[in-house]
Amino acid sequence: MTVSSRRRHRHVPSRRRTQEERRSHTQARLLEATMECLVDLGWSGTSTTEVARRAGVSRGAQQHHYPTKMVLVAAALEHLLEAQRLAYETAFAALPPERRDVSGALDLLWEVFRGRPAKALTELAVAARTDDELRPLCRDLNERILQVILEVFERLFPENTLPPDFVPTMLRGVFAMFVGLSIQNALDDDADGHQAAVLRQVKDVARLIVPGPGTPPTSASPRSPGSPPTGLPAPPEHPDRTS
Repeated sequence: MTVSSRRRHRHVPSRRRTQEERRSHTQARLLEATMECLVDLGWSGTSTTEVARRAGVSRGAQQHHYPTKMVLVAAALEHLLEAQRLAYETAFAALPPERRDVSGALDLLWEVFRGRPAKALTELAVAARTDDELRPLCRDLNERILQVILEVFERLFPENTLPPDFVPTMLRGVFAMFVGLSIQNALDDDADGHQAAVLRQVKDVARLIVPGPGTPPTSASPRSPGSPPTGLPAPPEHPDRTS
């Protein structure tokens, strides 16, 4: 009797995705494609046809999930806010212990503001100024972003001894400053190092205000299980320098 050297592999059928999983996957692709369109083409250049093309889905599928551009953008806005929160907390938890402080938190926040999702949100906020249909959707956008930042700060630094009414005002100032810096960065990529210099001084002051280490969140789950979080860039190796 001869023994064949050819191995026989029993075919194991892959598990078929459920209808809910397929729906969530398609929606996530459409929302990510919407973000890319806003960054690359701006509000006026973003169309449901282009979003469907970039997402690799049919126009019929796009219209089934998001019938109009405004419905699609509204869903993308919610996706961006929640995905950024989850990605930020995950990135903070992954920092080395010695960098898990307010300085490291600000480095990560600056990376968020320079990222494509933040640019998409800025595009919506700027476009809403002159677009009557978009304005109601974005009227409270800044306040919602501030609320996310405040919630994350309280989760990461629960032992801070700052007066409760001081923290929202402090974070509002940081938010306004980072918005301005990110707009400058989008134009010149900090060629002269001015934004990095501002960030260094802000971190010096922040370390005096919040000297203790941060506490990584024990759990953070996105509101939409099928929507993968938008990636957050890895923190720079040299926290006092930005590219």
